[in-house]
Amino acid sequence: MEPFLPATRQEMDARSWDHVDVVLVTGDAYVDHPSFGVAIIGRWLEANGFRVAILSQPAHDDPVSFRRFGRPRLFFGITAGNLDSIVANYTGNGRVRETDVYSPDGNPYFGNIREKRFRRRPDRATIRYSQLAREVYSNVPIVIGGIEASLRRFVHYDFQQEKMRASVLADSKADLLVYGMGERAVLEIARRIESCRSLSGIAGTCERLSEREAEDAVLGTSPVVLPSFRDITAEPARFLDAELLVDAHARSLSQSPVLQRQQAVWVLQHPPSPPLSTMELDRIASLPYTRRPHSGAGDIPAWRSIRHSVTIVRGCFGNCSFCAIARHQGPVVTSRSPASVVEEVKAVASMEDFDGTITDLGGPTANLYGVTCGKKGPCSRHDCLYPRICPHLDVDEDALLGLLERASRVEGVRHLYISSGLRMELLLRTPRLLGRILERHVPGVMKIAPEHTEPEVLRLMHKTGSLVLARFLEEARAIAARKGVTIAFSPYLIASHPGCTPAHMEALAKKFRLLDLEVRQFQDFTPTPGTISTAMYVTGLDRDFKTPIPVARTRSDRLLQRRIAERLIPSQRPSRRPPTRGLRGPGPP
Repeated sequence: MEPFLPATRQEMDARSWDHVDVVLVTGDAYVDHPSFGVAIIGRWLEANGFRVAILSQPAHDDPVSFRRFGRPRLFFGITAGNLDSIVANYTGNGRVRETDVYSPDGNPYFGNIREKRFRRRPDRATIRYSQLAREVYSNVPIVIGGIEASLRRFVHYDFQQEKMRASVLADSKADLLVYGMGERAVLEIARRIESCRSLSGIAGTCERLSEREAEDAVLGTSPVVLPSFRDITAEPARFLDAELLVDAHARSLSQSPVLQRQQAVWVLQHPPSPPLSTMELDRIASLPYTRRPHSGAGDIPAWRSIRHSVTIVRGCFGNCSFCAIARHQGPVVTSRSPASVVEEVKAVASMEDFDGTITDLGGPTANLYGVTCGKKGPCSRHDCLYPRICPHLDVDEDALLGLLERASRVEGVRHLYISSGLRMELLLRTPRLLGRILERHVPGVMKIAPEHTEPEVLRLMHKTGSLVLARFLEEARAIAARKGVTIAFSPYLIASHPGCTPAHMEALAKKFRLLDLEVRQFQDFTPTPGTISTAMYVTGLDRDFKTPIPVARTRSDRLLQRRIAERLIPSQRPSRRPPTRGLRGPGPP
């Protein structure tokens, strides 16, 4: 069994280390599993010769824990965790969450039992942890990253405070921000600090600069200049302009720098890091993770739900308004090699608690595995699924079929399920794959994500038309009947999305009944940083036409739409569907 990266001073001493190179700070409990970003970055740095320690869930009212490993030789790497800390701490309606799936036993309160000091994860954890690291070691570089830093790198809306905030880089006063998937950038940062070179100009990073420094940094280039903090606070409609500019820039894979003025400084975004190749992604997956929570962490619900799952893709070709996956993981898809996936399935099957079931072979969207862009030359859109599937998208049905066959033959695997999301319009293009999934890889319930049924709302969501759902259900039910399997469908929907009204929800409910669909999960729209839907929520404007749209902002307005959705849940009304076989395996959090 591989040892964990040191998470205590005793573990550091056991390695006879007199120092560490990098201390990675996270708001989550330490789980050494490739579904957790801090584990990936830690193992990646270790594989490249650096000494790494993990400081998980430190006290945020006392800097003493930041001295645990002594002064790091290179830098502090700080992340709020696998979730934005405000999303982790509050519901979409602003209520304090009673559980935290990334904390021991799901308890949001953690700390020193002996001293009876308990704390929650701090709000805007990236900022607070940066302040504490600076207080303890003022001359150690601070690098922030992860989902919170990545999606708050420009002016953004904070739904808990109900106001616009400046870039987290400006507020935290960190030295550098890593955006997107950070393996390349973090390794380059470590190497540059070690060799006493400048941190300026690293792909996949943002810098905090004065007016003069910003002018010098973009000299000779044609930067994209976003509306400033002052522009946006004075004229909120400019926020939608800024988000659309950021999105278009990211999707074009533009190499132009991006600038935005904050209150007192400029944030300069350098071009993104190139996506990892299949070979590089395979190497990341093969690092020596223990695949378990650290011995001091206890039981972590988020880990328990994914411990027997395997991620097979990174990135997303979709461009849903409410989703930040493409902005963080990238607008193109990288698939792992079948050999790499099979090796990880073998590793999962060898775990002591493995019960014979791979609960998920997936990722952001499972059936994007093997899908590539066949366009010759650069693409300025990378909007491959809206309003219809791009003709240049090469959908290789045999890629995922072959992977499922190979992974299913691994010794000890009795069931192999896909619990990640599946794009229905792609499944309609791949009937053999759809049949295989229905027959062998769905545990009685198939998760689908229509999000809505009404064309006006779907357009604002940047989702394909309402006819796709009906066509998919007809095809899937016909295939299931021919194969003699009983399948239920679990549609995921969003209530109170900008532009959605109670009338739209009533129309959705009527269509769901006609389609014989029962809702098993839904959510109220949450205006999280880094999405165009959030910009529509803030501005009340249509993303395409800049015209006013209705927005459910008050709790009573949102509750009205929620109650319509709740009427579709089986526990709220008699079910018209007979019991289905099996239970759905847990998917990723």
